[in-house]
Amino acid sequence: MQKTIEEQFPQVTSPALLTTTAYPILLMISVSHLLNDTIQSLIPSIYPIVKTNYHLSFAQIGLITLTFQLAASLLQPLVGLFTDHKPQPYSLATGMAVTLAGLICMSLAGHFHVLLFSVALIGIGSSIFHPEASKVAYMASGGKRGLAQSIFQVGGNAGSSLGPLLAALIIVPMGQSSIGWFAVLPLVAIGVLMIVGRWYKLHLPTLKQKIKSGHGEIPQLSKQKIFWSILILVVLIFSKYFYLASMVSYLTFYMIAKFQVSVQHAQIFLFIFLFSVAAGTLLGGPIGDRFGRKYVIWFSILGVAPFTLLLPYASLFWTAVLTVIIGVVLASAFSAILVYAQELLPGKVGMISGLFFGFAFGMGGLGSALLGVLADHKGIIYVYQVCAFLPLIGLLTGFLPNIGGRNRLKPS
Repeated sequence: MQKTIEEQFPQVTSPALLTTTAYPILLMISVSHLLNDTIQSLIPSIYPIVKTNYHLSFAQIGLITLTFQLAASLLQPLVGLFTDHKPQPYSLATGMAVTLAGLICMSLAGHFHVLLFSVALIGIGSSIFHPEASKVAYMASGGKRGLAQSIFQVGGNAGSSLGPLLAALIIVPMGQSSIGWFAVLPLVAIGVLMIVGRWYKLHLPTLKQKIKSGHGEIPQLSKQKIFWSILILVVLIFSKYFYLASMVSYLTFYMIAKFQVSVQHAQIFLFIFLFSVAAGTLLGGPIGDRFGRKYVIWFSILGVAPFTLLLPYASLFWTAVLTVIIGVVLASAFSAILVYAQELLPGKVGMISGLFFGFAFGMGGLGSALLGVLADHKGIIYVYQVCAFLPLIGLLTGFLPNIGGRNRLKPS
């Protein structure tokens, strides 16, 4: 007789795990995030190929990213708001199925507009996946919310770093059709997410109680203070992801233009940068749990400014070193920002997750499109000279109240 999910995985189905950190569930959603974002990262990784095949301008390259990011961003707050009221445990697997359809379509695309449709499907799948997956991380955190979000996020960032490497090893030599080989990734993710969905469904009766219990853990701030805090966090996300857009979409072109490296070597540099982003993500959450999220945000966004200002003037060796530092430092902010916002509005975990994931993707897409136009008119090196100043927006962090970690404010 076939065993039930509870019998096969007793360590992840116990109700007690809502008061302790459910590491098996966190690992599952992290692996799923890795597979999801590996697929997403194939999109910018094939830009040099499709630019040549379809004779595209930088503006059209930016339009591909914008299409993906808008599809991945606009739906996320709505998905999060809907699932806050009507949780959908199996929507995680459903979103991955949509991503699978987009991936297959992208491998067969023979026209620029079909390529746009393909990346839009992948974006829609992503917009369904992220809010609920982030909520699962919240549920499984056992109170270690920064750590849980970091574990979830590091899977995504590790996946993002794998895309360029896989593109360099497989897609660049084999061509666009080889993208279809990666269909195994969403298929594996669907299987994992069915298990996560079952765990989620089993714990729905206690989810509302867990969220309610979070109300007493945060400072009693006024609605106006909460509004301005959320607005500041959104502006900081703008700064972070506009700069990241310049790196993810155009670092390969920058390396080729400035140092005359090959496409494959440029992809390796992008892999190094994205891997360093994954490392930084893993650090930010637990440090925020321990010392306070505001200080992580300070260090991450404003602290990266000296390195971004140096990057456009560095040699090949120091460019590699600086991209690693920038990736580690800048990436440590997102988990802290997201958990900070969730603690400000603990009853709306899905909506907040969707808002911040969606806004991050949207800013990445808008940044890619605008920076593509700028690169067409002023050159790719000029783009990095301008973007170097974006982290200075991190000065706004000084207006945030201290919550979380050692600096958790007491209710008044």
